[in-house]
Amino acid sequence: MVGITSYGAYIPKYRLGRADISTSWGGPALHGEKAVANFDEDSITMAVAAARDCMNGIDPKTINALYFASTSSPYKEKQAAATIGAVLDMKSEIFSVDISQSLRAGTNAIAAALDSIQSNSAKNALVCAADIRLGLPNGPREFAYGDGAAAFTLGSENLIATIDAKYSISDEIIDVWRSDKDIYVRSWEDRFTKDKGYNKIVFEAVSGALKKYKLKPKDFSKAVFYSPDGRAVGSVARKLGFDIKSQVQDIMYDTVGNTGAAYAPMLLVAALEEAKPGDRLLVASYGDGCDVFILTVTPEIENIQAKNKRGIKCHLKSKKVLNSYQKYLRWRDIISVEPAPRPPLQVPSAVSLWRDRKGGLALYGSKCKNCGMPQYPAQRICIKCQAKDEFEDYCFANRKATLFTFSHDNLAPAIDPPVTLSVVNFEGGGRITCDMTDREIEEVKVGMPVEMTFRKIRYAGGIYDYWWKCMPIRE
Repeated sequence: MVGITSYGAYIPKYRLGRADISTSWGGPALHGEKAVANFDEDSITMAVAAARDCMNGIDPKTINALYFASTSSPYKEKQAAATIGAVLDMKSEIFSVDISQSLRAGTNAIAAALDSIQSNSAKNALVCAADIRLGLPNGPREFAYGDGAAAFTLGSENLIATIDAKYSISDEIIDVWRSDKDIYVRSWEDRFTKDKGYNKIVFEAVSGALKKYKLKPKDFSKAVFYSPDGRAVGSVARKLGFDIKSQVQDIMYDTVGNTGAAYAPMLLVAALEEAKPGDRLLVASYGDGCDVFILTVTPEIENIQAKNKRGIKCHLKSKKVLNSYQKYLRWRDIISVEPAPRPPLQVPSAVSLWRDRKGGLALYGSKCKNCGMPQYPAQRICIKCQAKDEFEDYCFANRKATLFTFSHDNLAPAIDPPVTLSVVNFEGGGRITCDMTDREIEEVKVGMPVEMTFRKIRYAGGIYDYWWKCMPIRE
């Protein structure tokens, strides 16, 4: 049997109320909110966060294949999966691939990973799906789209859910799209996109899967449906024969929003968080067709649920309302403001980024073999005992830390001023100087517990420069 061995998710800390958007344009206050990625986040950093949640306690060297799914990858020509693998400290002898340009990319990646394991080309696979999509300001898609990510490891041992069957339909339709020249997602009028698109195709795909595998809606404990908005799922699920209240998974539209290629995977994580051994789950995604999966939950699910995973539930509780629509517009570079009178950013050196990729991406320093002192960045001469070239690799990424000291810099150029420059001490030794993100100025205190998070540092010369920041622990 082949299936899911672990799951993880990531929802950004900040939420933007739909009422804050609508009233900013003079409209009526709308209900609900959507998850909003910080200015230093993108689909790569969110995929890393979800993968770290998923792989808590899993050796990254055991992964043989890595799939990244997104419609909003930072690069048009550069593989994001290779970057994610380097950040997660995976071995280089893996198969890595980006799956993009479709809202079904997340479930396409799961299907591809499933096939690779069934064909014995991979023993363990990691699937990450993440999206940050933009709708035109004050348009229906701006209200609908939220940001988020999900991750799964797949294999053939210690399964928390077996994937018993899959069924797909491909459909050529221009309903929701974004060309290579577009920043914002476009959509045709709703009646066409739903009647000839979502409603029709999801119904056909799920009906086809049920017929092929001789199953009925009553055979499922939960049905997970992608939904383009907060209402469409109801009519499709009801027409198929599923009970909306007891069987259909909450689509989190009023708390997170539509997260694109990550939407169906995130809803599956939410379903697995509440699942019991023996539950049968149905998953249906949508985007130029529909992917349907049928899963059966195993007793191993209880061991995963008992682990310290943030998943969906913890991230939903750990939030901060962003009470400024203007700040959101600035974060997304939708509006321009007067820049600080500073020299332009220096273009990162590709040679330097390549040379320092182990320390910069995977956050490796060194540990002195003579005195045991961890140090970052990696050294040749120990700062404590002065031993020379007596070091071993030492990763700081997942280690507990506290804030030793900090300063708020209001003069440094920043999208979200002030810049909180931090000195972080790690449990077991070692110290790093870095920026702090996802912080509220009044809450920053010396001695507070912090954790490391992979973020975007700058964009210059067509290159995204990534590194690590600290942030208050999300609980």
